[in-house]
Amino acid sequence: MASAKEEIKEIIQEQPDDSSYDEILRELAFARMIERGLEDSRENRTISNEAMKHRIKTCRNKLDR
Repeated sequence: MASAKEEIKEIIQEQPDDSSYDEILRELAFARMIERGLEDSRENRTISNEAMKHRIKTCRNKLDR
């Protein structure tokens, strides 16, 4: 397994030469979000789609108040 530093280097190297600082940061953040999601999945820290729909609906209702 590659170290965090190696993975970051690889992501940066894959970006076009004219990428902005913000674009690179966005790609790094996206890669981290994916890795966290995969870690959660491996550790069975997930919820069903129905439970997520309920959470979203509840949150929206709170925001509409």
